[in-house]
Amino acid sequence: MITLQWLYTLAGLMFAAFALLSAFDRSHSKRFGNAAFWGLMALSLLAGDLIGDFGNGLLVLGLAGLAGFGLIGRSAPPTTSEEERQGWSDRLGNRLFLPALIIPATALFGTLLYNYTPLGDLGWFEEKRETYIFLGLGVLLAIAAIFAWLKPPALAPLQEGRRLIDAIGWAAVLPQMLAALGVLFAAAGVGDVIGGMTRAVIPEGSIFLTVLVFGMGMALFTMIMGNAFAAFPVMAAAIGVPLLIRGYGGDAAVIGAIGMLAGFCGTLMTPMAANFNLVPAALLELKDKNGVIKAQIGTALPLLFANILLIYWLAF
Repeated sequence: MITLQWLYTLAGLMFAAFALLSAFDRSHSKRFGNAAFWGLMALSLLAGDLIGDFGNGLLVLGLAGLAGFGLIGRSAPPTTSEEERQGWSDRLGNRLFLPALIIPATALFGTLLYNYTPLGDLGWFEEKRETYIFLGLGVLLAIAAIFAWLKPPALAPLQEGRRLIDAIGWAAVLPQMLAALGVLFAAAGVGDVIGGMTRAVIPEGSIFLTVLVFGMGMALFTMIMGNAFAAFPVMAAAIGVPLLIRGYGGDAAVIGAIGMLAGFCGTLMTPMAANFNLVPAALLELKDKNGVIKAQIGTALPLLFANILLIYWLAF
């Protein structure tokens, strides 16, 4: 049976390759810092369950130290020449995007076939992990298609992946860390404290006000923590489960799904979501590093209000 651990192993091997390529890149002034950073990421994915909580804690401190002291930086690995890229662009045009479309197509149609045909009865994949597995399979198929079609240098995918991940830098790790922080906050009882404060302020039986606080809380905590996945455990424990679902009998699927969308509205408005908002500004070399956020606020606020209304109308 193919499990989610297979994808962790695949991602871990990728980061290990980035670390090795960084270490041997003599043209990169921070090659050893990059090698250590991506090597620690590889260790986390390949052996995180073996080194224990204390070992993983040290690993996170190592990542934070390498990034905090500026020991990692962008790289410019050699892959294909500018002339080769321009030639492919002139010759193939938008067809160059076809391999990228293999990834979502494999995830979508593979999941549908596995769940709604006898294919799912074979038990090849870990239950409820089919989409992730098909997503990983789609990546491998896309790479295979690129090699069969364009015949790039053997290391081109890894070198280009390293160039991209180095450009993103520490922000690539932020969603994973913030999601873990959300679980930590929930385990520490932050949700219970917020739930108690909510019950003390909102009159009993006021469903709309409770939905309003839930939606705005999802957005606010997402802005603070940088990720809706980090905010959700806190707000679900505080308001979503005890008040909206158990107290008022709301539809759990609607509250969970649209509540996450309300949180994503906060993602559009915070520099803490660095991988979404600061990295694009850096890659595009915008003069205003908060330019992406400012452009998104006009969309985020109406969407947040719409999501709150949808929870109220559809869940009750």
